[in-house]
Amino acid sequence: MSQPLFETSIRSLPLLGRGKVRDIYAVDEDKLLIVTSDRLSAFDVILPDPIPRKGQVLIELANFWFDKLAHVVPNQLTGIDPESVVAADERDQVRGRALVVKRLKPLPIEAVVRGYIIGGGWKDYQATGTVCGITLPAGLQQAAKLPQPIFTPSTKAELGTHDENIDFARCEALIGPELAAQVRDTAIRLYSEARDYAAGRGIIIADTKFEFGLDAAGTLHLIDEALTPDSSRFWPADSYREGISPPSFDKQFVRDYLETLDWNKQAPGPKLPADVIAKTGDKYVEAFTRLTGRTLA
Repeated sequence: MSQPLFETSIRSLPLLGRGKVRDIYAVDEDKLLIVTSDRLSAFDVILPDPIPRKGQVLIELANFWFDKLAHVVPNQLTGIDPESVVAADERDQVRGRALVVKRLKPLPIEAVVRGYIIGGGWKDYQATGTVCGITLPAGLQQAAKLPQPIFTPSTKAELGTHDENIDFARCEALIGPELAAQVRDTAIRLYSEARDYAAGRGIIIADTKFEFGLDAAGTLHLIDEALTPDSSRFWPADSYREGISPPSFDKQFVRDYLETLDWNKQAPGPKLPADVIAKTGDKYVEAFTRLTGRTLA
């Protein structure tokens, strides 16, 4: 197993930016190289310790879902080998953790779909009985399954700041009513198909976040990542019950640890103990294995 990668140092391509997890480079006018590091963010703060194999899990699991859900919506993939677009001495930085993707115009929203009431949605529901302007049934318990999945979009925050949940009217104002409806319907269909598949693998997908972009013709594409432990809450079905925050295969494990600290959720993030790093890595790998039926190479 190679050493964890916190940050790339590719010089053969122009660096366009670094996100919480991904480093983005320009290949040409039509394509980007996206390298998925082993960085971990929590509460929108990048933590100082990388999680071994995390980047590999994210890329391989996203590719699995891109392939499985390609009939629902086009995606960003080009099929070009990332090792073919960087210098020979940089190939180890992209091997097993990068994609060459179409250069698309990203929409300024995150398309969140919730099938269960948990996290920030649970907090909003407790305070108002609603999530993103959607009124939910009274008396729901934490982690309860919703009558049907709901679309709860948010704005995209700048690095170091927090996403803002918005209602559908605000979403329509940002991207237009027709596109907003297409994004909502596509996101709910993607979630529903993935939820049903994962259920057969013993995993509940409580909620997930999709990102979309447009090509020059205005065709909607699924971009960024899809249905990974970074963008979703995965719960083991055999230990799920209402009324608690269920154990998970995602970074909620790290969030729960951080909640025990005297930390104000502002940068810099605290260092993680070795056992939290190891257990988090194990959870990512187990989620991959359960969902795909494959062993991580």
